[in-house]
Amino acid sequence: MKKQRQFCLYCGGTTIKKHEDNVRRDFCPACNSYFYENPLPVVSTILESERRILLVKRDRAPSKGLWCLPTGFAEAGESIEEAALRELAEETGIKGKIIKLLDVDSYKSRFYGDLLFLTFIAEQSGGRLCAGDDCSQAKFWPVNKLPPLAFRSNKRALDAYIKSRRDYWAIFDSIENTVKKTPAPAIAKNSLTRRLVNVIIKNKEKIIEQWLEDVAVNPSTVEYHKVERAVLYNICDRILSHLTLWMGGVHDVGKIKNFYTKLGRERKKSGFKISEALSALSLIRKHIWTFALAQDSLQKNLDLYMTFELQRRMTVFFDLATFYLTRGHEEK
Repeated sequence: MKKQRQFCLYCGGTTIKKHEDNVRRDFCPACNSYFYENPLPVVSTILESERRILLVKRDRAPSKGLWCLPTGFAEAGESIEEAALRELAEETGIKGKIIKLLDVDSYKSRFYGDLLFLTFIAEQSGGRLCAGDDCSQAKFWPVNKLPPLAFRSNKRALDAYIKSRRDYWAIFDSIENTVKKTPAPAIAKNSLTRRLVNVIIKNKEKIIEQWLEDVAVNPSTVEYHKVERAVLYNICDRILSHLTLWMGGVHDVGKIKNFYTKLGRERKKSGFKISEALSALSLIRKHIWTFALAQDSLQKNLDLYMTFELQRRMTVFFDLATFYLTRGHEEK
């Protein structure tokens, strides 16, 4: 239970209760001074890694033995963000970087009185995981297996965080599941797929040239108008190479992930909007499809089922490229 004030902070005299602005406050008659009880600022940090949340097990009251987010009081002389990162480092050994403020919640504690919980989202920038002085353990918990939490405000913030990430995780799972269901190389190499792959390989120079002409004047890719032609040529060449391997069933999702994540980071660093990067990617797809459909050997064999199958394979590839390009662009 929080202790009540009995004596004046300044003169040591006995305090009384007196109303000011319809609020009953502590008052010192000798000093003619009111004492204000403001909420104490408490900071918490959500740090996630591969759908696992970093929690600490409390080693002192209140709620000793229960798990919570890295949490503590802000100190005088530090910003609220500095307080959150300090508590994260003290309790878990991990150095972090604030991404954004997620939640603010008022809470009345029997132990401390009125509290104001501010919960931030952070990412790791260094350090090594180890429990601090106030904690007996520090570990990552899967989001679907979180233990009972010590503080209601922690649960509220985590519920909001998990809800905000659900669509992102669903998209990622959809892509991963589709990749896992992609036919093995022997199955993937049907006659029509081979024809399309051969068309791309034999006419790669023409496809790239058409794309270069389009991206250099298209109003949706203004920033690309300033990029050296050789740089753009190399990017398009790499993308076509990835696609032909993918269509032929010889795919490496790891390489696709690394290439497009890096490309997204580079486009962001160069000042490109994500909309322009995605538009340039979609134009590559357009010119591949347009060029392929112009070939008589494909048109004659392109029945409805085969059209859907080709579209599916290309869609999965470009969905992967779009996803990781965007992910790289979003990285801080």
